[in-house]
Amino acid sequence: MPGRGRCPDCGSTELVEDSHYSQSQLVCSDCGCVVTEGVLTTTFSDEGNLREVTYSRSTGENEQVSRSQQRGLRRVRDLCRVLQLPPTFEDTAVAYYQQAYRHSGIRAARLQKKEVLVGCCVLITCRQHNWPLTMGAICTLLYADLDVFSSTYMQIVKLLGLDVPSLCLAELVKTYCSRVSFTQPGVQWHHHSSLQPGTHGLKRSAHLILPKCSFKLFQASPSVPAKYVEDKEKMLSRTMQLVELANETWLVTGRHPLPVITAATFLAWQSLQPADRLSCSLARFCKLANVDLPYPASSRLQELLAVLLRMAEQLAWLRVLRLDKRSVVKHIGDLLQHRQSLVRSAFRDGTAEVETREKEPPGWGQGQGEGEVGNNSLGLPQGKRPASPALLLPPCMLKSPKRICPVPPVSTVTGDENISDSEIEQYLRTPQEVRDFQRAQAARQAATSVPNPP
Repeated sequence: MPGRGRCPDCGSTELVEDSHYSQSQLVCSDCGCVVTEGVLTTTFSDEGNLREVTYSRSTGENEQVSRSQQRGLRRVRDLCRVLQLPPTFEDTAVAYYQQAYRHSGIRAARLQKKEVLVGCCVLITCRQHNWPLTMGAICTLLYADLDVFSSTYMQIVKLLGLDVPSLCLAELVKTYCSRVSFTQPGVQWHHHSSLQPGTHGLKRSAHLILPKCSFKLFQASPSVPAKYVEDKEKMLSRTMQLVELANETWLVTGRHPLPVITAATFLAWQSLQPADRLSCSLARFCKLANVDLPYPASSRLQELLAVLLRMAEQLAWLRVLRLDKRSVVKHIGDLLQHRQSLVRSAFRDGTAEVETREKEPPGWGQGQGEGEVGNNSLGLPQGKRPASPALLLPPCMLKSPKRICPVPPVSTVTGDENISDSEIEQYLRTPQEVRDFQRAQAARQAATSVPNPP
């Protein structure tokens, strides 16, 4: 071919194209010399113009997967299999990891952030498919720091432009009560299973046993008394109602859900058989149920009991009993049965009642009070009414802000300051000191009265 040049060995112009595997080579037909070798086409714009480019600029070089990315993809698949996720979840998590790894900021990140990226992709996939999985569970399995994980999670969601729904409380309650697995206060691994962080990924033992998959109080065992064993469906139903009540009264918003679920589970368990279980504390309950006790669970328990007491004040047959936070547990079933109406009555703005009171005649309270003193179930003084219902606001808005303590002025007394004449008498103790001070004052006055020499 005249347009191809000459052979460097024999000088012949008979050069032909010979395809060897996927490479197109230019070979001399007379002597068999290979004139060009190792040239590939690419999907760049050069391909549209039928121009050849070198391998370093081809898509084959760009599509190579680095060793770090291969290790991350293996970790994503291993984590999905440990959590027993469906195959579609695994494919989605792998796709998210590959998309995130294309960004230069992720490729150049530290190793700790790349390790956390694995869990972020799995968590995003589970949230999009409404799979009950918490951030704390992933951090436990990966031995990752929660702060680093949360910051990386938000960065990946923003970087990829994903729409991630919030965690469904109903599914989380079912998981916590029925399986207790894959959550922070319920991950219990057998002694011969391990998920250990290594330099090259997760190391799994050959006999990996999944977490215990039943709430311990749902099964009769020698370590659990018979009076503490409860039916799973009853407890799950009541726990769901208590969690919904907590959500309606702002006890869940902006908070970690597991302490609220732990407190709701404890109240549901107590209310089903209060005579035998009121003496059991929250710490003992968690120990019997074989779950960890989250630190804020005690505070969430007190807040739930306060809400229940407010609701109990709206029922006439409970108002006369003067319930407290211990005895109100016995009536949780009645309170949850009328939850919607009781919440509206117990938590509302008292403006309407104030306006009604202003429209009443001036002597209405005195005239009605004489006949109602004996029927006053609350024991209030004559002419008095119950307090207005509390406002339904988040707890952080109901608590008054802390006062800023004023900083005391810094005292810079060194002891070398001059003592004024009005304060000098406080330092004179003996008569001799008084006479010495008087002589010093007289000498000072005499020295000032002498005129200066010319």
